[in-house]
Amino acid sequence: MITVRRSQERGHFNHGWLDTYHTFSFADYRDARHMGFRTLRVINEDRVAPGAGFGEHPHRDMEILTYVLSGALQHRDSLGNGAVITPGEVQYMAAGTGILHSEFNPSPEEPVHLMQIWIRPDRRGAEPQYDQRRFPALADAGAWTLLASGDGRAGSIRINQDADVFAATLRAGEPLEHTLAAGRGAWIQVLRGAVTVDGEDLSAGDGAGVTDQSTFAVAARTEAEVLLFDLA
Repeated sequence: MITVRRSQERGHFNHGWLDTYHTFSFADYRDARHMGFRTLRVINEDRVAPGAGFGEHPHRDMEILTYVLSGALQHRDSLGNGAVITPGEVQYMAAGTGILHSEFNPSPEEPVHLMQIWIRPDRRGAEPQYDQRRFPALADAGAWTLLASGDGRAGSIRINQDADVFAATLRAGEPLEHTLAAGRGAWIQVLRGAVTVDGEDLSAGDGAGVTDQSTFAVAARTEAEVLLFDLA
């Protein structure tokens, strides 16, 4: 079964420096029908203006992934990490017992376009962690690239949850299949372009939950980029 969440149905706020869309309830956007999908709690699509960003703020007990689509994002945190994240890289923070961080667009001219993802951890009070990795395979169309997983296999970032996070770029007309183990579900988020998921047409900003079926196919109608979450 596929349940579609259309782009225009998401929560939307334009704060001037930040133009943000919330697939699930977040901050001032509350919708009891859309509180997450299994352990996937937040998918925010953010565009941050040049020279602007998120000042230092705290998090606890959440697995946080940042995926940059264009531009660059400068990171600082209370663990002493400082880095710039660009397309092709994924940033990970295990907030655990508590972490402070800031995210800033260092460019004086170019906005940064990013996806912020929160996954509930498998336990509370874990040790805070930071990781950042480049995934060269993301540039190759037609295959899933494993970005994060509970066991850190295949060079992915190890997270504190039984969740696999994939990304893929697809050429127009190209299909890509995924198989779900018994009892698992998937969420597909379209980042760019347009795809069809088992007969449902999805465009950039659309998402869909897949439950109670073992396989599904993502077929590109145009050049496309998608995220896939395989969740217990």
